[in-house]
Amino acid sequence: MFKNSPWSWIPTLYFAEGLPYVAVMTISLVLYKQLGLSNTEITLYTSWLYLPWVIKPLWSPFIDVIKTKRWWIVTMELLIGAAFGGVAFTIPTNFWLQGTLFFFWVMAFASATHDIAADGFYMLALSQHDQAWFVGIRSTFYRFATIFGQGILVMIAGNLQVLYRNSIPFSWSLMFYGVTGIFIALWLWHSYALPRPSEDKARSNLTYQTVWQELVHAVKTFFQKEQVLAGILFMLLYRMPEGLLAKISTLFLLDATHKGGLGLSPQEYGLVQGTVGVVGLTLGGILGGIAAGKDGLKRWLWPMVMAITLPDLVYVYLSFVLPDNFFIVNACVFVEQFGYGFGFTAYMLYLIYYSRGEYKTSHYALCTALMALSMMIPGMFAGALQEAVGYRTFFIIVCCFCAVTYIVTSLLKIDPKFGQKEEITPNPED
Repeated sequence: MFKNSPWSWIPTLYFAEGLPYVAVMTISLVLYKQLGLSNTEITLYTSWLYLPWVIKPLWSPFIDVIKTKRWWIVTMELLIGAAFGGVAFTIPTNFWLQGTLFFFWVMAFASATHDIAADGFYMLALSQHDQAWFVGIRSTFYRFATIFGQGILVMIAGNLQVLYRNSIPFSWSLMFYGVTGIFIALWLWHSYALPRPSEDKARSNLTYQTVWQELVHAVKTFFQKEQVLAGILFMLLYRMPEGLLAKISTLFLLDATHKGGLGLSPQEYGLVQGTVGVVGLTLGGILGGIAAGKDGLKRWLWPMVMAITLPDLVYVYLSFVLPDNFFIVNACVFVEQFGYGFGFTAYMLYLIYYSRGEYKTSHYALCTALMALSMMIPGMFAGALQEAVGYRTFFIIVCCFCAVTYIVTSLLKIDPKFGQKEEITPNPED
């Protein structure tokens, strides 16, 4: 029966995993920019939304103790749907900033919890063969959620503004109500279609004290690893240029030309960053995985470092030229995102490399927490820096910070064989 097939729930499960993340991290930027917040306020407020993914390893071990992973999935999807509805309801009100930020926070914590439960459920509900076979499917639908979120949904909001004579709050509210309906549908579907594997049960043999002791021990051994200082510096600083650039690039594309931006409409932004950019990011990631799988991480480390840093120059070019040729803008964003996707492979592979050993699952979770922190901290101050110096100087500063990426990479010692055929590359969203 179709209900019992992995095809009935894996695509929708990973679409549901990706959509709230892109709403919190990207759609919120476009929303707040159109509602009139300054770049300083936007980057500070939205960067704090990384926090649930930073502290996720601290509560993930307790999920198994409380309820089944299936329960967590469907409950968090209902909560995410309610959060989308809360954002939609509060946008037209006088307390729109406090209200939307509160519901984005709820969405972020629910989404991070959903990630934990969904990835654990995937391993429990499928055989090892099926896990390997469907890994491309889950990644594809996660990427589709990204395109749908920061591409199609932003375009819809822009088109609604045309239809309703530039009523920005009302248009965004309608769009978020539509996403609320999508998540209610996903909740209903997964309540029916998700299997009930016998292994998926609350671990009653564990106590909260035991889980906490294991967590403390995992953290302790994480900081006792060989080359711990170099590894942590790499995890925190390798993406510093991207941490500065990620949010400001969106605001630059949207900002008016008299403020130094490109002045794209939401529809144009949805195509450039939400579609062309995501395709470039995905292709770069695929090529990076193929290259590392063939020759190993060490062989491709420095080409990947150059790929993740040198394309940042396209924003220097865009900020000086301010082209009105839409093809040029698309090409520049594609090049930058393709390079980022290729270079990000080195980062993800190093997280696996550092996590090897007895507690590899717990250590990998701690690595991903540092990964989120590496984007959160520079993002908090990026808006204030940009408003102080302007877009052109800001993008030059980002390129100067690329030196930090080269410095922390030079500190690493990596086994030349790591990353070749016997090693497995994780999905970037894991």
